[in-house]
Amino acid sequence: MRPDTPSSRPPRSVPSTARRIRGWLIRLFLLVVTLVAVGFLWNSPLAQSPRALWQLSQMPAPTALPVPVAGVSARQVADTFGAPRGRDRAHAGVDIFAKRGTEVRSATPGIVTDIRESGLGGRQVWVMGPARERYYYAHLDDWRDGLERGQVIEQGTVLGYVGDTGNAKGTPPHLHWGIYGADGAYDPLPLLKAWRDAP
Repeated sequence: MRPDTPSSRPPRSVPSTARRIRGWLIRLFLLVVTLVAVGFLWNSPLAQSPRALWQLSQMPAPTALPVPVAGVSARQVADTFGAPRGRDRAHAGVDIFAKRGTEVRSATPGIVTDIRESGLGGRQVWVMGPARERYYYAHLDDWRDGLERGQVIEQGTVLGYVGDTGNAKGTPPHLHWGIYGADGAYDPLPLLKAWRDAP
């Protein structure tokens, strides 16, 4: 049997211009529908936490912050960062003393990443803030009703109330407040003083 010769092969069908245009229009339509669906989902309540996390990650770390305990000024906060605590650890934050039950407010916008009662901090709240730094609010007497993990919060949102839970039991009520950046804990007091000194 002889192999096909060029003249004996069936001619290739060349898609018409109209068919090619129709194919491109279908692809363009599917792309537009996909983009609209993604945009709708991104702006829906379901995407609030991921959207906030992306926005926070784009923000710079704060250079000034308000005192997170209602009615307390920066000059009332002692510089105890790095002070010895026990035989094997150092103080990784500042203690802000106030009357039991005083409101503790988020110093930054952020996302509540954890709410728990455990270890040295007792009742505590963790917030992911600008530049994805983590804020630690510990020794709370209680949490605010309705506070939940994953909740997107604004600066000034009430998180809980000053207490003495955890290893602070029996001491004067206070908030232990810590900030953790990429390299670990750092002293929050300069940020509080910068807020006080800001024009």
